[in-house]
Amino acid sequence: MVQSPRQRRPHGSVFAGRTRPRGARRIIGLVVGWLLVLIGLAALVLPGPGLLALVAGLAVLAQQYEWARRWLQPVKQRAFAAAAQGVRTRSAIALSFTGALVLVLLGLLWGVNPPVPGWWPLDGRWWLPGGWSVGTSLILSGLLAAAFIVYSIRRFRPQMDA
Repeated sequence: MVQSPRQRRPHGSVFAGRTRPRGARRIIGLVVGWLLVLIGLAALVLPGPGLLALVAGLAVLAQQYEWARRWLQPVKQRAFAAAAQGVRTRSAIALSFTGALVLVLLGLLWGVNPPVPGWWPLDGRWWLPGGWSVGTSLILSGLLAAAFIVYSIRRFRPQMDA
């Protein structure tokens, strides 16, 4: 059976219409891609844009692996559907921005690390552990969430007739 030029993959061949990266670019791409996939998977259950990070990671890995190209499209569709759903109504937009603001404020609280309040039932070492390292990640998550909300509004929200 004769294969088309897209199906043949000898060394340095064309992959999905592009030349496969080699050497340091390939290694950096793999590290960045897998890191984004791991962050995306973690952010599905933690605060942060999980599906968007997962899409970004799969997009980077799709340059190296055919399985990543196959997985990219359904994950991308799901992420865009969630983004469109999140900006469908004004109340959803307000709730999303409120969540982003809460993340930023929690990050500031975590970084400032006020004294342990009297109502805190646990030992004092369990009050806001991590300091600015945790606070900074919360602030960055809130700012990223706000940026993605603005992007979603611009991309998916129907424009009002003037």
